[in-house]
Amino acid sequence: MADIPDRLSFPSLQSKWGWFVALGVLLIACGLIAAANIVLATVASVYYVGMLMLIGGIVYLVHAFQVRSWDQVLFWALSGVLYVLAGVFAFTNPLLASAALTLFLSIALLIAGVFRTWVGWRMRPVKGWGWVLASGIITALAGVVIALGWPVNSLWILGLFLACDLLIQGWSMLAFGFAIRR
Repeated sequence: MADIPDRLSFPSLQSKWGWFVALGVLLIACGLIAAANIVLATVASVYYVGMLMLIGGIVYLVHAFQVRSWDQVLFWALSGVLYVLAGVFAFTNPLLASAALTLFLSIALLIAGVFRTWVGWRMRPVKGWGWVLASGIITALAGVVIALGWPVNSLWILGLFLACDLLIQGWSMLAFGFAIRR
């Protein structure tokens, strides 16, 4: 315990339990609002990603003119322009952007699931390998199910993921806050 800085010590955290509970309640409320308005939550997710892409593109463009050689300037500037264009696209056509993001999500889940299944299978001699294998299969199946419903499910998948994430994070902060109170 000597490695942990004083600001992260248990008494310090314990005195802040109410903040964790408040954050948990706020996240749960936001998750319920998102769950009640899945399509609006999807659009909000797309706007969030678009904003991050715009900021990233601007940073790339600023960085492009900090490098010295012409070929590096061209690479960084092109990257920045592409990020900015993608961000603008997310704001000008959020429904089409949600379809693209949903397709990317399904592909990412499928690839991650196949990889995790392979890792789980290779871990067979190790106790608990079945959990890794099952996790991989479920993740891959989620990717396939999303891909099979695409593009129609693009209106609600991202919003559903956002709502679930907010609810899970909220419950975990709430539980953590009450646990450190004791």
